[in-house]
Amino acid sequence: MNLSQLHPPAGSRHRRKRVGRGPGSGLGKTSGRGEKGQKSRSGYRRRRGFEGGQMPLIRRVPKRGFHNLFRKEFAIVNVGQLEKLAADEVTPQSLLKGGVLSSLRDGLKILGDGELKRPLKVSAHRVSKSAREKIEAAGGTIELLSAPQPVRQVAAGPRAQQSAAAPQAAPAKAKETKGEKAKPAGKPSAKAKPVEPKTASKKAAAAKPAKDDAKGKAGGEARKKK
Repeated sequence: MNLSQLHPPAGSRHRRKRVGRGPGSGLGKTSGRGEKGQKSRSGYRRRRGFEGGQMPLIRRVPKRGFHNLFRKEFAIVNVGQLEKLAADEVTPQSLLKGGVLSSLRDGLKILGDGELKRPLKVSAHRVSKSAREKIEAAGGTIELLSAPQPVRQVAAGPRAQQSAAAPQAAPAKAKETKGEKAKPAGKPSAKAKPVEPKTASKKAAAAKPAKDDAKGKAGGEARKKK
């Protein structure tokens, strides 16, 4: 036997399927995809759990219990793990750097599994009752940290940035005439007097009937003379 006689086992290698190369290959025209439908088009991608439009299994299965969407998940470290650390001060950042934790999630919580024989200064967001007793019995101290707040960054457009940078305009003041102060707008008082017409209009109204009487007298005298 030599190298020329070596070959892969039968059935382990196949020829590449050449589609769309004419009807003689058996995979011409529609290239094995059939006539119509979603799968015959390019770019088809079925999402996970999709069952062709019918009610998917995840929605058909009955649900039980309560799932809190606003629950907090803490990164848990036991007292026995703190005993193995070389440092005398334990903080969430030191545990991340040391590889004890991969992420802080919603904060660090210390539980009481294991034994602690040396004093440690522990800083955490939550500490169980048994862990507190073991840390204080070993001569250590505990510092409770406030829960970390999630940072939400909203991508603001140029208009929003301009409006945030521009100073707020001062409220417009009522214009004051010379010698008069602006009066606040409000309901009219009950003692307000009705506005009387000007004296010139009064005189004109009184003069009209007198002129009409004079014209009527002059017309009557002229008729008598005729």
